[in-house]
Amino acid sequence: MALPLSYNFRNVIVRWKSSLLAIFGIALVVSVFIALAGMSNGFRHALRSTGRTDNAIVYQRGSASELTSSIPKDQENFLKVDARIQRDANGRPLASPEMVVVANLLHRKDLTPTNVTIRGVTPLAFDVRGGISIREGRRLTFGLGEIIVGQRIAERIEGLDLNGSIKIQKLNWKVVGIFTSEGSGFESEIWMDSKVLSQAFNRREMAQSISMRLTSASVIPEFAEELKADPKVQVELKEERQYYEDQAGPIANSLLALAGFVSIVMGIGAVFGGMNTMYAIVSQRTREIGTLRALGFSRASILFSFMVESVLLALIGGAVGCVLAMPASTLTAATGGPGFSEVAFAFRITPATHACGLGFAALMGILGGLFPAFRAARVPIAAALKDS
Repeated sequence: MALPLSYNFRNVIVRWKSSLLAIFGIALVVSVFIALAGMSNGFRHALRSTGRTDNAIVYQRGSASELTSSIPKDQENFLKVDARIQRDANGRPLASPEMVVVANLLHRKDLTPTNVTIRGVTPLAFDVRGGISIREGRRLTFGLGEIIVGQRIAERIEGLDLNGSIKIQKLNWKVVGIFTSEGSGFESEIWMDSKVLSQAFNRREMAQSISMRLTSASVIPEFAEELKADPKVQVELKEERQYYEDQAGPIANSLLALAGFVSIVMGIGAVFGGMNTMYAIVSQRTREIGTLRALGFSRASILFSFMVESVLLALIGGAVGCVLAMPASTLTAATGGPGFSEVAFAFRITPATHACGLGFAALMGILGGLFPAFRAARVPIAAALKDS
């Protein structure tokens, strides 16, 4: 004969002080777990949404990133005439040769220096990339010392306000627009005319990478293999999103490992805290357990009842932790990204993250209630009644 669930609910309410103690401990752990997972998810989303699935990026073979890449003009022209590249309404290939440099700028809050990616683009970059939207101001005028900045980096870096200016290479660059790119890593970049950028940094006009819109994502593997086997070009081609995700893959994995480590350490503490609470509950209810056994309830039903009560407390704590973690979805953070430059991103807390938090809470409830439940089930009837 099993104990009714109403029995467990009444016990949680009657012993509200000990219940609140267990709930608070688990809620704290779950809220931290969700916040850290949201940080890791936000960083991964910023990388995975950088670019399009039908876009490819070409860079020098053997280069670790765009920063160390160099593509000669003759190879650039050879690549741009390939029939697998889409054309715009004027018949121009949707391919944007680009330059990338890293500048040292200052944070708004504490004026500490940080590396920021500056991308030299062509007018076709907006058509190739897709999803680029000017939130404030306008697009840059090519040929002038104008820049547009991603929304995330504009919020963090001094001087990147609309109509503001920053000094790079002893030159002043005017901010004429702030753009968004659907939460991708481009929102952590500064864009300017690639020709102006090459002149400012005294570089020969040469692409470091070429972003191109292909006729279909399915042609990328074949195209990549052809270029790899072609001795006329010393370049590699990779699907754009995969390229940016690979660039910062170790960092994303480190964030995820950090979230897991902190959550496990705190979870162990919560499990022991819950275990102590359940042991205290068992010791307080010895006579009650003996009475239940005398009424005919089996050891298994007692065991199951205490496990249900422990998991119930944990799930309530998990739900409270989910609520406590909700404000974290408005937070932003930054970490090192491709080329050792700063990548700003928003915390991303999804229903799946909340589900993982509740699952983690349930696991803590099971582990924290298992041994106390065994102890409750093993209490002899006579000893329990005599103990009162």
